[in-house]
Amino acid sequence: MGRNNRVCLGYEESEMTSDTSWMRNREGAGIWEHRGKVAIVGWGQSHMDRRWDGVSLDRSCGGLTKEACLKAISDAGLSLDDIDGLITSPETRAEQTWAPRPYFDPPYDTEDGLTKASAEWIQRELGLKNVKYLKSDSPYIGPMMGQAAQAVGDGLCETVLVWYPMVNLEGRYGHNNPQNINEEAPGASAFTLPWGYQNGAMFNNLVVFQQYCQKYGKTHDGLAPLCLNLRRNGLLTPWSYYSLFEPYQLTREDYLNGRVIEEPLVIYDCDRPINTCAAFIFTTAERAKDLRQKPVYVLNHAQNNGTGRSTMATLDEHQNAVASLARKMQEGSGLGIEDVDIFNPYDGYLTFTQQFLEGFQWHGVKWGEAHDFYADDIRVEGPHPFLSSGGNNGTGRNRAVLFSDSIEQLRGAAGARQVTVKAETALAGCNTPDSCGFLMMSKYPS
Repeated sequence: MGRNNRVCLGYEESEMTSDTSWMRNREGAGIWEHRGKVAIVGWGQSHMDRRWDGVSLDRSCGGLTKEACLKAISDAGLSLDDIDGLITSPETRAEQTWAPRPYFDPPYDTEDGLTKASAEWIQRELGLKNVKYLKSDSPYIGPMMGQAAQAVGDGLCETVLVWYPMVNLEGRYGHNNPQNINEEAPGASAFTLPWGYQNGAMFNNLVVFQQYCQKYGKTHDGLAPLCLNLRRNGLLTPWSYYSLFEPYQLTREDYLNGRVIEEPLVIYDCDRPINTCAAFIFTTAERAKDLRQKPVYVLNHAQNNGTGRSTMATLDEHQNAVASLARKMQEGSGLGIEDVDIFNPYDGYLTFTQQFLEGFQWHGVKWGEAHDFYADDIRVEGPHPFLSSGGNNGTGRNRAVLFSDSIEQLRGAAGARQVTVKAETALAGCNTPDSCGFLMMSKYPS
């Protein structure tokens, strides 16, 4: 079975690996040629709610995207005329476009601006006159952030606006997803689709977790401290879904008695789909000197492309992939994991987050030791502020929080989430251990 048929979190790998010449997805590439020459200077988060009602245009994908983009531009102290690059990803709408819904009257007579917001749409809606680089088909947010840094470093644009919406329509994924209600499972999906949502993503991560528990003598209970701390950090984030709509802390009993999804996976192991958008501004380090915010410099970006042997990964493949990612990140940034202060890896399913922690060996955590680490003090006030963002489990499935919290921590602007340890470098990324993109960021260009 060819690797182009491989599926990760419901997205065909071919969608994620087109035009990969800019990626740093191989070991041995050395120091990133643009290390410290690119900076993130703006960030904006739109309103967040559970679902779009299909009526309110200000809460459609387009409406939320405009809100986030304008906030990011304002945060950086820029004008619309300063933006000369636009990058976004189409994959956020992949689960949404089949919802049975009549189109609006013109100009809202296509999906653009409703369940997606292309670069061309934003250019037109915001009246951006100086854009010379547009890309609407970037991968999901992990690699997309690396692509934005590379585009600025390569001189394709000087100041690029990047946004990542998460669209959630009325109804359940299982009812709206044609794959899940299809009576046939064609091609490679025959090995994944029978296991349910997102081509068996939950099942895949559950099997990997069971392999982990068997190998290291762990149990599902060991994830409870992580889950509770993520919710706590999310409640310290004013705009998060849980702060806005469910402002209460989970208990250990809540977690252990959570509704079972696929035993032992429970509902609290899975991030909650929401409707929102986040945007970021990348520019040159030279341009960043004159802007409103303290620059957050990009020291490296690196990717994993899901090179597994089959349609589903194994624990060994997850571990090998993250170990390789760690080497690529160290090679490109010139920093070791001991130099990383803030660590925000992906937590879409809590059953695989330990692979990132152990693969990078952050704070000395080795293979099989993550659950013991979770039971230690991982609060933002403590010595090991793991996932200070609250992640997707603590804020809602927005994915961008992994990057935005890293930026805020380095700026010293994280408010109640601000860590008490040194915060000069940050490592953040998304998505799964074997298919992801990470950024190394710093308060300093070198």
